[in-house]
Amino acid sequence: MSNEPLVDRIAAGDTAAIARAISKVEDGAADAAGLMKQVFARTGRALIIGITGAPGAGKSSLVDKLAGLYRKQGERVGIIAVDPSSPFSGGAILGDRIRMQTLGLDEGVFIRSMATRGNLGGLARATVDAIAILDAAGYQKIIVETVGVGQDEVEIVKTADVCVVVLVPGMGDDVQTMKAGIMEIGDVFAINKADREGVLRTEKELEALLAIAAREDQWQAPIVKTVATESIGIEDLASAIDRCREYQQKAPESNERRQAIARWRILELLRERLVAQALNGDSGSQKLDHLSAEVANRQRDPYSAVDEIMRTVSSKQ
Repeated sequence: MSNEPLVDRIAAGDTAAIARAISKVEDGAADAAGLMKQVFARTGRALIIGITGAPGAGKSSLVDKLAGLYRKQGERVGIIAVDPSSPFSGGAILGDRIRMQTLGLDEGVFIRSMATRGNLGGLARATVDAIAILDAAGYQKIIVETVGVGQDEVEIVKTADVCVVVLVPGMGDDVQTMKAGIMEIGDVFAINKADREGVLRTEKELEALLAIAAREDQWQAPIVKTVATESIGIEDLASAIDRCREYQQKAPESNERRQAIARWRILELLRERLVAQALNGDSGSQKLDHLSAEVANRQRDPYSAVDEIMRTVSSKQ
């Protein structure tokens, strides 16, 4: 490894340095916070695109084609695929890497899969830090793909500049029962596999839902029909993303969105730091095990257990 500071190598686009830095934030390395302090000063130039939707909606194919389009336009692309943990190894399921083999050979594309490892809060923070590292490395477009539409995935895509929610025809009931959170965060809606039967019904149901879900910034979320496997509608999707970004930059609410993201990031870091402080060392972990056993056996309630941990933290200060 070069003796050149890691942050300078990141800024120069050194992929080995970028991968190493992301591993540091993912693993919670001792020097990760210091690194991110330096990285943050170099961020703010990339367009961050969140892609979310139900499993099987074709998100990976859509990401693949969208990244390919950006590459044809001469832009460097970073892709972060937020994967579920393997219950056996704790590592990411690298299906996205396999599906994106062509992109993976392109030096202008950096692909990283990030595993939940059973810690979704920490994953969200690590993902946002990984985005910042790619931003500092000069990637103009950063695409974050999440595996599902649960609350934790919503937290991650909330931090994107533009969030694309992917649906497929025939979802019918799924559209009706979609969480309000997903409807709120969707800046662009893509109906993928639009060559299937039921596309018009899905579009009409989505239009009806969007008509009653008024947004504070007054942005009218467009609906784009795509067939990712055939590269149909990809340019329309990219155009809708650009329009949304341009609208956001002119809208006064865009600063409020940035402030909300900044607030979320601070709270995520604060939670992690406080938990780490409370459970510092072997004694903290043993105390947690002891209290957990008492709560499990109904000898103590969880609130009293937290009070005791907090008293221990206070006594250390």
